Amino acid sequence: MAQDNAAPGKMAILVGGGPAPGINAVIAGAAREGLRNGLEVIGCLDGFKWLIEGDTSHTVNLTYEVVDRSRLRGGSALRTSRENPTRNPEKLDNVVGTLRKLGVSYLVTIGGDDTAFSASETARHAGSALRVAHVPKTIDNDLPLPGNMPTFGYNTAREVGGELVQNLVEDARTTSRWYIVVAMGRTAGHLALGIGVLSGSSLTIIPEEFGLTAPTLDSVCSIIEGSMLKSRAMGRDYGVAVVAEGVAERMVDELKDLPMVEVKRDKHGHVRLAEVPFGLILKKELQKRAEARGEEETTVVDVTIGYELRCADPIAFDIEYGQQLGWGAARYLLRLGEESWGDTGALISVQSGEVVPIPFADILDPQTGRTTVRRVNVNSDVYRSARAGMVRLEREDLSEDAKLAPIAAAAGLTPEEVRSRYGATAVL
Repeated sequence: MAQDNAAPGKMAILVGGGPAPGINAVIAGAAREGLRNGLEVIGCLDGFKWLIEGDTSHTVNLTYEVVDRSRLRGGSALRTSRENPTRNPEKLDNVVGTLRKLGVSYLVTIGGDDTAFSASETARHAGSALRVAHVPKTIDNDLPLPGNMPTFGYNTAREVGGELVQNLVEDARTTSRWYIVVAMGRTAGHLALGIGVLSGSSLTIIPEEFGLTAPTLDSVCSIIEGSMLKSRAMGRDYGVAVVAEGVAERMVDELKDLPMVEVKRDKHGHVRLAEVPFGLILKKELQKRAEARGEEETTVVDVTIGYELRCADPIAFDIEYGQQLGWGAARYLLRLGEESWGDTGALISVQSGEVVPIPFADILDPQTGRTTVRRVNVNSDVYRSARAGMVRLEREDLSEDAKLAPIAAAAGLTPEEVRSRYGATAVL
């Protein structure tokens, strides 16, 4: 195969943010294309961490053999971190200066919205001395890729998560209990919804369904409680409720006042949701409500899922997709194949089978300076289809006496009490 002509130089690759299945496939795709075109390729360990410190020693040479060994595996051969170089100009100076000391002319960053912003700021700070390509990564699937393309890693996380929760669905059926599963997804409900649909969970609650109204502990528990009562009326005294952690983020002002909650933030200013025991909070409130209805024992188990998914071995889709994105990042940096690839930094996308760089300026929210977030469209047929498979109190359940009577009996309440207690959440 004929090789494209490219000036020799050095390309660096780094990974920021949380892990996602397929990272190593991206690294392999970028490194192999760089090597094929005569570049020296290095990996920067731990994201921006050591570059910020001015440390040039935490790098590894990426050869064909090195990247091929890890290509099909989960995790990150270069590790990762959430170090944020945009917190002050000195950190950015150090990043650019360290890359210059390393002789790097081309930089591939792999990460989510925070890493994308860090990449764009690094490109802007370095000017024409450094070309930067960012490969979007997150199991949350919340980056605004054209054509509704997923972020790499999402499909693997959805599949692995769906299989795990499917086991809980069967356990719930076998033991007549309820599970509350809190799934990763800071601002969008894509992953929670995907897991809920795949596993056949009773219902999934995502932040988008509340619109501009902030959810409350009362409203979320009323939705779950309504599902529990409707399921019982259907002869199913069991179930699984999947709740996106983004629901908790929108409730943080309420939750922070609870004695079991201590709100901490990461280096990008995000609430550390992993340290908010959201599932336990929901469980205790639901048990309290069951006791108030006179139920002697209601078994509710809370489970948080997310970390189990991030370093899973990628499925075939994410291996192939990751390699395409990495290959495309190197091609963009070397200006191979397109005369118009002339800017210094872009996010790499695949659209209709073609690699398409999107300039950083086109993916940043002009008001916040951050990458925009892709949320679940609750008015779409995709969401309506998912919603149709859930067991949730709907308006007709409360307006039609034949449907309301067994639900009221299951709750030990009068029909009027059911309408009063659950009417607001039944129309969400």
